Amino acid sequence: MPLTQRPRALLFDVFGTCVDWRKTVTAALIAAAKGAGEMTKDADFWATFAQSWRNSYLTFTKSLAAANGSIPFKTVDEHHLDSLRELLSEHSLGSLLSVSETVHLSLIWHRLDPWTDTVDGLAALNKAGFITVTLTNGNMSLIEDMVEHSGMPFLQIFSAELFNSYKPNPKIYLGAADRLGLKAEECAMVAAHLDDLVGARACGLKTVYVERKQEERHPELEDREGLVDLWVKEGDEGFLEIARQLDRI
Repeated sequence: MPLTQRPRALLFDVFGTCVDWRKTVTAALIAAAKGAGEMTKDADFWATFAQSWRNSYLTFTKSLAAANGSIPFKTVDEHHLDSLRELLSEHSLGSLLSVSETVHLSLIWHRLDPWTDTVDGLAALNKAGFITVTLTNGNMSLIEDMVEHSGMPFLQIFSAELFNSYKPNPKIYLGAADRLGLKAEECAMVAAHLDDLVGARACGLKTVYVERKQEERHPELEDREGLVDLWVKEGDEGFLEIARQLDRI
């Protein structure tokens, strides 16, 4: 379903779509372990640990989104700290870091580095007149810190925390459009995860899929007809290619 009309606003998923969380988090885990004198775990161990940490976040946000207010809201920062403590304990590493060191490491998600095309691509989209907005499950302080750290030139910052739930709860997508004073169909969700686009499409948003290395977790959705309006393949310069393609509409 190719785009025939330019969206006014582009709402960006952040983890994995704008930033390479895997590289940054794994490097931080390795550095923390070495700093604490732990030399028995190799890089592959910490890469798997990082993925487990990420998986726990996905389970957490989806369960709270599905609860639709029936359980108390908890921020992603709070989850990341609790999850890190649990994972360290599971691997008999509970005493590896001090309390303050564990808290500091849990906040690595505030300091994720962008993909190589992210900053320039966002700048090009801003120049072309699009409203670029984060729409992430990360809490406001997290995403504000990350945007500052990475230099991503978003025009506005939205977080699921503003809507007291998480994607794919419809009130996240619809609430973002409402805050912008736009109709859902005037917005496009940009993500490296097809399940995020399923949620956006169900709310009437346009959808832009940008492939990122190791990020797609539901490849079975790749053939779903009508799900993706604009598809950018891995290796096609990501957000820069989005800017080029939208400029033709």
